[in-house]
Amino acid sequence: MTRHPDATAQLSAALERTGFYPQLVANALREELDGRAVIEHLVHVDTHFDYDDVHRHITVLALTEDVLAAVHLSDFPLDDAGHRMRAQVATELIPLRRLDSVVLTTQHDEPHRHRPNDAVAEVTLAVTWAGGQRLDLAPAGCADPECTADHGYTGTASREDLTLRVAAEAEGQAAVNQALTFSRALRRAAVQWAGR
Repeated sequence: MTRHPDATAQLSAALERTGFYPQLVANALREELDGRAVIEHLVHVDTHFDYDDVHRHITVLALTEDVLAAVHLSDFPLDDAGHRMRAQVATELIPLRRLDSVVLTTQHDEPHRHRPNDAVAEVTLAVTWAGGQRLDLAPAGCADPECTADHGYTGTASREDLTLRVAAEAEGQAAVNQALTFSRALRRAAVQWAGR
């Protein structure tokens, strides 16, 4: 695997640019990596709006020679006015040999005019490693509006430990390009480890 000479400096700069607790995220990542050198990284900030609240989350993925480190931070107010905040940080260190699947989905504008160097409009990266499943269930029904029978439940089961979506319209083309670079590096690393 080719090591990017200034990957750590680029990761630090990306964390600072987010402005979302960069020192806390950097410290959590440093502890998780335990001295390993970063080869490639992906920093993704996701913002959700409720009626009265704004929720921000940051996910940082760092690829090293033998592991994928994932750090996820979200914050929430400790009081109604939002003057005091608390951050929750979840970290995971995944050996590359345990990666089951790295799925890269890309979206392209004006596909009938596609040329090899055209910009990708959106990237979704889905990575599985632990075999966990997410279940989305809802009560099942039938077409008869008079029916009162219990039809059980229906739903979907998705096997995905991590899914990130990066869109040029929301985060900019540079963020999409970085997501592509990271995804391809992760895929190469997963294939190399699968062959060992």
